[in-house]
Amino acid sequence: MRLLHTSDWHLGRSFHRESLHDAQRAFLDHLVAVVEEYGVEAVLVSGDVYDRALPGLEAVALFDDVLHRLAESGVPTVFISGNHDSARRLGVGAGLIEKAGIHLRTDPQGCAVPVLLADEHGPVAVYGLPYLEPALTRERFGLDKGGHAEVLHAAMERVRADLAARPPGTRAVVLAHAFVTGGEPSDSERDITVGGVASVPASVFDGVHYAALGHLHGCQTLAPHLRYSGSPLAYSFSEVHQRKTMWLVDLAADGSVSAERIDCPVPRPLARLRGRLEQLLDDPELAVHEESWVQVTLTDPARPANPMEELRRRFPHTLQLLFEPERPPGEEQQSYADRVSGRADLEIAEGFVRHVRPGGELDELEQGWLREAFESVRLATEHEQELPR
Repeated sequence: MRLLHTSDWHLGRSFHRESLHDAQRAFLDHLVAVVEEYGVEAVLVSGDVYDRALPGLEAVALFDDVLHRLAESGVPTVFISGNHDSARRLGVGAGLIEKAGIHLRTDPQGCAVPVLLADEHGPVAVYGLPYLEPALTRERFGLDKGGHAEVLHAAMERVRADLAARPPGTRAVVLAHAFVTGGEPSDSERDITVGGVASVPASVFDGVHYAALGHLHGCQTLAPHLRYSGSPLAYSFSEVHQRKTMWLVDLAADGSVSAERIDCPVPRPLARLRGRLEQLLDDPELAVHEESWVQVTLTDPARPANPMEELRRRFPHTLQLLFEPERPPGEEQQSYADRVSGRADLEIAEGFVRHVRPGGELDELEQGWLREAFESVRLATEHEQELPR
């Protein structure tokens, strides 16, 4: 059986305030085209369909449109809710929608109720495990305590029990939205740490033939049967080197898996540039990034005037500007406590100004302002101490 595994659409999300609506529409067009071109027999969407629990109308319209197109294609599609989705809202109308071949799995109680598919080699049971927030799902699985690993283990025990009761040779596929140990995170994922532990061991998924994972935004393979598709678009500059893809998975008669990556459309490449302003504006090798979305880290010892305006003359799509001034050797090795030890308050304040504005000493007027401010605070404190209690 040929499966198309995708996740983390985050419909409605922007990129540093740049709208991604058109890019997300282009991805969904591409997904429908891949389904038709490659003879996909089932689509798996492993959570975070929306970027927030209350999605905007444009995001809902995108989802509605792709649901209709997938239903018209006649290819079964299984969705699970992720930690960004509102499970209740995403699951509205699931019973009716299922009649069109679109299966919305958002209720933890339905973990062990598979979508039953079949090919010439026999049945395939597809289990959808929505994102399981431990605090909200422990009681449903009969647990008094426990985090992500415990609730996911309890859900998978139900899956394995159901699978054991099915005809021999039934192949099992699981969709799950979780941080599995060994996965590489990005900056754009929402933290799901509970009690200091966010990850679950890969062994949780023992006993199934393919686990279609969602949550981490980088495409990655933890084992031949255990893969993240990643997000179809970059949602942070930490993803600058990620190739955005979907997994085209072939599930053989014996349950073995082979998979290839299908590239997603790239609306605009990303670039992370670092250096002094003058260097970045003059370096001919950086011409390749002039149409990219750009994150710049300036290292000038003193902050340049109007740096964003200057940068956007050459890199018009500069979206993020950071400052990490070059410091004299050894200065960054000394802790703040060491630097201020034994110094007067006024001296510490003057040093702070030099730190945030490197390369320039305070002039007499600025020193006078600081002395006046400290004297005012001192007098106010003394006055307060003299007041009767």
